[in-house]
Amino acid sequence: MRIHLTSAFVDDQEKALRFYTEVLGFVKKHDLPLGEDRWLTVVSAENPDGTELLLEPSRHPVVAAYKTGLAEDGIPALSFAVDDVHAEFDRLRGLGVRFTQEPLEMGQVTTAVLDDTCGNLIQIVHSEQ
Repeated sequence: MRIHLTSAFVDDQEKALRFYTEVLGFVKKHDLPLGEDRWLTVVSAENPDGTELLLEPSRHPVVAAYKTGLAEDGIPALSFAVDDVHAEFDRLRGLGVRFTQEPLEMGQVTTAVLDDTCGNLIQIVHSEQ
């Protein structure tokens, strides 16, 4: 068994697509109309056949409380692995990305947390393990 699809609730699918592709570097995999919304997924450019991230609309009433609660408590909704947290932090900061946590080294793990502009905090992480 393996993870095929996971999702991020986003406030605006088009804005999310731009951020996740143009800023974070993912590539669009599927973009299918579904009524007012789209089945919109992105994948890692390094693994186009890997796990898809569904950029899912935040319309359901329970989603607002979930997203607000996570953000207010500083809890990332997603975690993405990177080769070098410091380098990625510098690259993203140079593109105007707002971080809520600068790189933090905790033994063999380094993390940083950024705002995806669509209502989510995202942790980037590198582990020496």
